[in-house]
Amino acid sequence: MKKPPVSAARAAASAPHEIRIIGGLWKRTLLPVADRPGLRPTPSRVRETLFNWLGQDLTGLRCVDAFAGTGALGLEAASRGAVEVVLVEQDSALLANLSRTVTKLKATAVRVERGDGVAALRQRAGQGFDVVFLDPPFADAQNETLVLSALAAARQAIGADGLVYLEAPRPWLDDELATLGLQVHRQGKAGAVAFHLLRPLPAQ
Repeated sequence: MKKPPVSAARAAASAPHEIRIIGGLWKRTLLPVADRPGLRPTPSRVRETLFNWLGQDLTGLRCVDAFAGTGALGLEAASRGAVEVVLVEQDSALLANLSRTVTKLKATAVRVERGDGVAALRQRAGQGFDVVFLDPPFADAQNETLVLSALAAARQAIGADGLVYLEAPRPWLDDELATLGLQVHRQGKAGAVAFHLLRPLPAQ
């Protein structure tokens, strides 16, 4: 049998099989990480930075995790008091994991929804969500197109004071975000991941 390239073997060996919720009601709860193509859970240190930006207490906020995967972002928000969290995922194995986790946690504020993340956001246009999490698969050759579509849909789903969190293979800049009605609020980089907290441009 042909051996996989060293880099691929190393990546597979280092991929986590579980990650932890890092704050709130379910702090230290383990979330399973299935071995699925393109699944790349947000690292703990990035989530810690994100929730420092958002604030530790998200009581009353409404959120959509549009490419939920492990559910780490949306469940972290629910753990910190978000009153409504929608986890959107297409993969059946990941959906099953999400449903099991939500049942185990008795997470009544969390709803698991099967479907396309962009379509789910478009359906929620004008509904004034507080935070939309976007962590689309990097392995997708159409990632730039997917990110553009997701950002446009997210902008329509959030309220005037809403925020969009984006993970991408590269930093997104204000001039390209402006056409979508968004601007960078905070930005960081961890390894190959650029992460952003975006807010709406002020009304003209």
